[in-house]
Amino acid sequence: MATIERTLHGNKGFHQLTREPALMIGVLLILGLLLFFIAYPILAAAQLSLTQDGETTVEVYRYIFTHSRYMRAIRNSVMLGAIVATTATTIGFLFAYALTKTALGWKRFFQTMAILPMISPPFMFALSVILLFGRNGLITTYILQLDTNGIYGLKGLVLVQTISLFPVAYMTLSGILQGIDPDLETCAMNLGARRGRVFRTVTFPLALPGIFAAWLLVFVSSLTDFGNPIIIGGDFDVLSVQAYMEFTGMGNLARGTALAILLLVPTAGVFFIQKYIMKNKTYTTITGKSSRRSSSSVSRPTTVVIFIVCASVSIFILLFYLTIISGSFIKLWGINWSLTFDHFIYSYDVGLETLKDTLVLALISTPITAVLGMVIAYITVRKSFPGKHLIEMVSMLSYAIPGTAVGIGYILAFNRAPFRLSGTAFILITCYVFRNVPIGIEGGIAALKQISDDIEESSTNLGGTSSYTFRKVTLPLIKPAFFSGATYAFVRSMTAISAIIFLVSAKWNHLTVLILAQTEIMRLGVASVMSFVLVLVVLVFVFAIMKLTGLKQSQIFGTTK
Repeated sequence: MATIERTLHGNKGFHQLTREPALMIGVLLILGLLLFFIAYPILAAAQLSLTQDGETTVEVYRYIFTHSRYMRAIRNSVMLGAIVATTATTIGFLFAYALTKTALGWKRFFQTMAILPMISPPFMFALSVILLFGRNGLITTYILQLDTNGIYGLKGLVLVQTISLFPVAYMTLSGILQGIDPDLETCAMNLGARRGRVFRTVTFPLALPGIFAAWLLVFVSSLTDFGNPIIIGGDFDVLSVQAYMEFTGMGNLARGTALAILLLVPTAGVFFIQKYIMKNKTYTTITGKSSRRSSSSVSRPTTVVIFIVCASVSIFILLFYLTIISGSFIKLWGINWSLTFDHFIYSYDVGLETLKDTLVLALISTPITAVLGMVIAYITVRKSFPGKHLIEMVSMLSYAIPGTAVGIGYILAFNRAPFRLSGTAFILITCYVFRNVPIGIEGGIAALKQISDDIEESSTNLGGTSSYTFRKVTLPLIKPAFFSGATYAFVRSMTAISAIIFLVSAKWNHLTVLILAQTEIMRLGVASVMSFVLVLVVLVFVFAIMKLTGLKQSQIFGTTK
């Protein structure tokens, strides 16, 4: 029976494609683009890692697994990811719990602090930590007068990645905690349960699948992080940086590619496990709008403790931003504390054209990414056709692929005839689009599932085609999801590093790559200026979107269910 149903469903989908030529062309075009710009580069990288002297072999992998240097990098990456996932998920849960389940004051401020790290360059906090806790840091050397080797290594990476990645856990958990009906907690207390017992037996178990999913997502983000380890990692080798160094610094393309592929295996696996948990587990209990507020389930002393934790994290975040701003005006941090505008002048001379390149590429790729994400979400939710699940899988796979693997794959795939695209604006734009499109797809799918099919069916019954219905009916209804996806795409395009560091050229550079170069030669003042300017540009774009669309911060960043 199941086989017959699948056959009928497939026949219906095929009939729908043949009845709507525009839909067929769109599906074929999207599938071709996804396979060409996502699957093909990864296959090219895998082929190189398995080829030696024209023959297929696993010799490169055998070499990696028999040398302590690479095994140490693998162990370090896993250990760092596990520690950061635990600390960041804990903080993310506290922020989400505070903003959804307590009568905490300053909620708007804490929500902003929980989102702010997401719009920062990937290594801005690492730069701040160097200025504060480095070998010549303000706090370690001049305030505490400690003789220290600095914050480089595991301890620095844990601090920086925790602050950078806890917003990932916060955004995952805030919607889940909002989905828990507060009436359940109130009923438990009415039956005599104390607040602590209600949390242990009602709230926490219902949120546990989401906590695990958030932990996995942060683990993947830590594992694939490139910007922070390359600046503050020191002697603590990690897989993403090791792959980059082998590929570019040592010129061992096969070994660098193999390390990137090894990084791909756990990240892709963990990503799809996380997606399965979020899709197939039920941890919401809403059957209608609750008549009670959730704040009654949290005692005042607990609220005070949560407030202190959230305030402490927020102070750290603000301290990092103030450090970057201060470093922009200090002549030579730790040596000459006099104020100067030299860093701004130098940054203007060196970085203005790069900033223009970065902005132009992001502005071109952003609408393409947002529209493509909505189109893919629409056809996968509303249409039935052969190859639908393949489109879903490949489109979401791009988010699971580490940036290092993407960059290496693009270099290998598009640096030879007939696809010699390296060094061009086109290759950077396509990298942005296909790296960021899953965000728009996820937002579009969530929005479409809240819209009744009857609305679109009415348009179809009146003679509207799929493309007309999408443009005139569906798209206006999913405006928040569209602009949320566009904002994410812009932010990630402006702050990208791990993939595009392989793809930039003298003609088309990226500001994050330039910031990294300035940091490596210890021009920390210049790097601070460029990081500060980059954050300002992103903030201006976000506020402009909010002003033009009338959407709130929570709608743009998807922090409400």
